[in-house]
Amino acid sequence: MNQISKYLSSVLLAVTLVTAVGCSSTSKQEGTGEYVDDTVITSKVKAAVFNEPMLKSAEINVETFKGVVQLSGFVSSQAAANKATEVARGVGGVKSVKNDMRIK
Repeated sequence: MNQISKYLSSVLLAVTLVTAVGCSSTSKQEGTGEYVDDTVITSKVKAAVFNEPMLKSAEINVETFKGVVQLSGFVSSQAAANKATEVARGVGGVKSVKNDMRIK
């Protein structure tokens, strides 16, 4: 019985390690938890940008990867682009903001 217990423990440990490694994130791919966190951050940034009166007419796209928010699209002025960046930085969970917006 003791040998069987050791064997089953070894198999269980191996399966656990393979599963844990398979679900972890890589530099190019997110794990499930990170994807959900990024989705929440994206939603919060979009809401914050939408609720900012200076940015109402802006066409800003928001994407998030591992807490890094990328803003793209069009704004009416450099001041609006700066404001959008400032608003995004103020959202919880945002590690940094990349500003790829264009002035139209």
